[in-house]
Amino acid sequence: MAGAARDELSPSEAGRRAVEAVWRIESARIVGALARYTQDFSLAEDVASEALAEALTAWPRDGVPRDPVAWLLTTGRRRAVDAFRRRSARDERYSVLGRELAEGGAHAGAAPATPGDPDLLFDPDRIDDDRLALLFVACHPVLSREARLALTLRVVGGLTSEQVAASLLVPVPTVQARITRAKKTLAAARVPFEVPPAAERAERLGSVLTVVYLLFTEGSSASVGDSWLRLDLAHEAVRLARVLVRLVPGEPEAQGLLALLELTAARFPARTGPDGEPVLLADQDRRRWDRSAIRRGRAALARAVATGRGLGPYGLQAAIAEQHALAPSVAATDWERIVLLYEALGRVAPSPVVELNRAVAVSMASGPAAALPLVDALAAGGALGGSYLLPSVRGELLAQLGRREEARAELAEAARRCGNARERGVLERKAAAV
Repeated sequence: MAGAARDELSPSEAGRRAVEAVWRIESARIVGALARYTQDFSLAEDVASEALAEALTAWPRDGVPRDPVAWLLTTGRRRAVDAFRRRSARDERYSVLGRELAEGGAHAGAAPATPGDPDLLFDPDRIDDDRLALLFVACHPVLSREARLALTLRVVGGLTSEQVAASLLVPVPTVQARITRAKKTLAAARVPFEVPPAAERAERLGSVLTVVYLLFTEGSSASVGDSWLRLDLAHEAVRLARVLVRLVPGEPEAQGLLALLELTAARFPARTGPDGEPVLLADQDRRRWDRSAIRRGRAALARAVATGRGLGPYGLQAAIAEQHALAPSVAATDWERIVLLYEALGRVAPSPVVELNRAVAVSMASGPAAALPLVDALAAGGALGGSYLLPSVRGELLAQLGRREEARAELAEAARRCGNARERGVLERKAAAV
């Protein structure tokens, strides 16, 4: 049936969908390669966008090229050459004006940048991944932490402004303003396209780890759209985490992040049903969990512990994920230990989401009556005001306590706030069942 639907697509529609698919999967690679070519982050994104716009016209008309990524890169490089030529001509005009205005002297204009051989612009022995270099550039210390996160999620992760806003819990216009300012700042500061030398990595590593974590979070529980999982995004985050561990092998939080991502991704095979509908933890067939990913995650967590520097936020979350991975069922999970781990996480990295998750663990360990006051305190403080998470958890607890009308109202509110169609359907069914 799906094949028949595909056969009915017009060539124009097939071309447009091909552009969207290639851009969704390869946009970071394309922008990264163009940034290496131009040594100008802002220009790279501009010419990549121009190549995308040209593809949206050409592919529906002429057909999808044999190598779509190469087509986009070639087009982007041509646009970059055009930009360099315009820049060179402009600088020459400025130079002439300067000579005419200056008395007795010459005013030298800025040397025009010229694109060279891409393989000479970047040393492949230092790093073999343009996307990782792009990640470090977007996390440069000239940018504020908020700008780093917004820019990297948008450019490296390929998220829409709406998805970035949902990940950061801020309005969409705020995200758009941060991204625009960030690109202008990088251009003004002439930030080079490179993974920084070892001495400079530490100041950027925290932001890089945060962005990889947020990329994975969006991939493992999409904030908007019709699919609950975005496996391409989640797997890219895991791959970046593995590269980071090779880059900074002695950093416990890099190991902790990799452990968390591997242990969480291990559950992916059981998290959706035949039609892509979400399968919640209590209903998952644990025999389908990826045991190889669990072994890799536990090994990374052991390496984080072995550094002797203590577990940070990612390591603690990995330790929580490990408890789920080891348990044969929800009922047999060591919820008391998970509560303790969430308490430690709340001290190291306090946030409303951590407190909400701790409340869920408390409900599993001690019952819904013990957890509801924790959730009510979050609600009273205005935490997670626009998120569906708080009313979702509160509705579950109220349902378990037999307060059905209140539970139905909370679950309905959670469904109203939820941007993902699959998860919204789960919440609507829960509300109807109550």
